[in-house]
Amino acid sequence: MVIMKTRAVRLYGKKDLRLEEFELPDMQDDEILAEVMTDSLCMSTLKAVDNGADHKKVPDDVAAHPVILGHEFCGRILKVGSAWKDKYQEGEHFVIQPNIGDPRSYAPGYSFPYAGGDATKILFHAQVMKNGSLLPYAGKAWFEGSLVEPLSCVTGAFHTNYHLRNQYSHEHIMGIRNHGNMALLGATGPMGFLAIDLAIHGDKRPRRLVVTGHTQAKLDLTRRLYPESEAAAYGVELHYVNTRDMDDFSAPLKASLPEGEGFDDVFVFVADKTMSTQAVRCLGKDGCLNFFAGPLDKNFSAEMNFFDVHYNTTHLVGNSGGNTDDMKEAISLIERGTVQANKIVSHIMGLDQVVESTLQLRSLPAGKKVVYTHFDMPRYSMKEIMEGAMGPELADLVEQHDGFWNAEAEAYLLAHHQTR
Repeated sequence: MVIMKTRAVRLYGKKDLRLEEFELPDMQDDEILAEVMTDSLCMSTLKAVDNGADHKKVPDDVAAHPVILGHEFCGRILKVGSAWKDKYQEGEHFVIQPNIGDPRSYAPGYSFPYAGGDATKILFHAQVMKNGSLLPYAGKAWFEGSLVEPLSCVTGAFHTNYHLRNQYSHEHIMGIRNHGNMALLGATGPMGFLAIDLAIHGDKRPRRLVVTGHTQAKLDLTRRLYPESEAAAYGVELHYVNTRDMDDFSAPLKASLPEGEGFDDVFVFVADKTMSTQAVRCLGKDGCLNFFAGPLDKNFSAEMNFFDVHYNTTHLVGNSGGNTDDMKEAISLIERGTVQANKIVSHIMGLDQVVESTLQLRSLPAGKKVVYTHFDMPRYSMKEIMEGAMGPELADLVEQHDGFWNAEAEAYLLAHHQTR
């Protein structure tokens, strides 16, 4: 019998993360053995780390049965159980939809002892495949596969919004309003970046797009990634607004629109009561507010004008992650290059950096931190790589792609960096 070992970051309780090597159990006929190549660190993981067993997705017995972290991962199938031979093939590349339909809200990367992204090898149990959550991926880079899940949250959010067909219609037209007014509030982090990208390049696009932030340096970075000129080439009038010194940003934002108009779609990326209240005020008639941010406080609430709900048909929605169709759409957007997900990668690192980096996520610069699970290596920013921290070859490859991580750089890394 072959003993299969894995190396993984496991959660034992609140802020109790450990990088360990251990044996996987024998694969059953209804399971799949897989190799993880990359994972992307997510703020949602830190929420699970902070809350431990109090988190909805973390089992009560996590101290005795630790779970592997990481839900934004990409890899290849190593071995397929007999129950799945007709659907999956050894060597096939995959991404994972964490929302596997578990009634307990359990998900890979939060809830299971042998399935998570911060690992070298994992086991998918039958529920993952039965729910259609193990998806084929044909992208040119592993790291972009790890960005499919966060992009799916954004595609899902854009589909969750809705508007009335006309003033007195009861028919809901799903999705953002095409050629409407959109505001992305607090959108200077990686999820906001993806939302800007999709708003500019997606099939449905706003006519006017306003992006806000509190920190000028973050807004400057966002503008560098998504300049107004690029948006204009796709018919989108893009504006960046620093709201740091505004007691109430709703009036100035609405004043930037043609007289009498409000925003059709407003997305809130920060779980802040004041921002949420003012976001509602930004809406025009038949406007839809999407509360995208995930609050830690179970009693989080904010004021909302119910006069507008009644007379101006204000809508309020939210979605926690994307569904499988959103994942498939995100895969296509990345594979076709419609969304340039590589722009949001700020750092790369080895598996040995995951514990420290996860605990530090709130204080690290904006952008996605990609983990190459088979390596031990320091956490490097794109700036450090361009300055030669990983050698001249990688510096050149990143510089050739305007300072962004890319498939060629990844291929060089995988070919030349020594695995642990």
